[in-house]
Amino acid sequence: MHHFKAENLSSKQQYKFISGSVIPRPIAWVTSLNEKDGVVNAAPYSFFSAASNQLPLLTVAVLRAGDKIKDTTRNILEQKEAVVHIVNVELTKDMNETSAPLAPNQTELDRTSLSLVNSQTVKVPGIKEARIRFETKLHQHIPVEDEYGKIVTDLFLLKVTDFYFDETVFDAEKEYILPEALNPTARLSGNQYAEMGSLFSYERPTE
Repeated sequence: MHHFKAENLSSKQQYKFISGSVIPRPIAWVTSLNEKDGVVNAAPYSFFSAASNQLPLLTVAVLRAGDKIKDTTRNILEQKEAVVHIVNVELTKDMNETSAPLAPNQTELDRTSLSLVNSQTVKVPGIKEARIRFETKLHQHIPVEDEYGKIVTDLFLLKVTDFYFDETVFDAEKEYILPEALNPTARLSGNQYAEMGSLFSYERPTE
């Protein structure tokens, strides 16, 4: 096997190795509100997961660009809320457009034909076309520092207040999300994405 000591790698190499190995990753498509300018920012983040089975918590890691925080980070820290969407394959092109590095007073959604829908519990609107979205409030912000004390990542724990599932991806009787109907987009490395493949199951051992 090829072996690398992390201490001998550049940050670019470390990122390439992690993003290319921890796959496939779900994508958190986050809308947040720049209330001062009245702008809704939208951006995708693939360092994203769930955090607890006791609380409805999502984790979103927003990587810093040098010393600069992202618009999403600034907005969440100021407003304490966001809307997180799950990206399906049909929306991948629009999602990619919202990764453009625009100024805080510009909305990435102008690069798409997407529409917004009002939320129930938070001020931040959601993306209407997304088949799953979560209204969230900030539960915890964890600044992740490097060995020199420099913050390199803003890790957010977001508590879900409201769940939205399109009728096409939700079995209301069994309360199941239908993964094949959702057809979520998975993030790989570089410019690559993937669709969900065939499903298979194993029963968990009980002892």
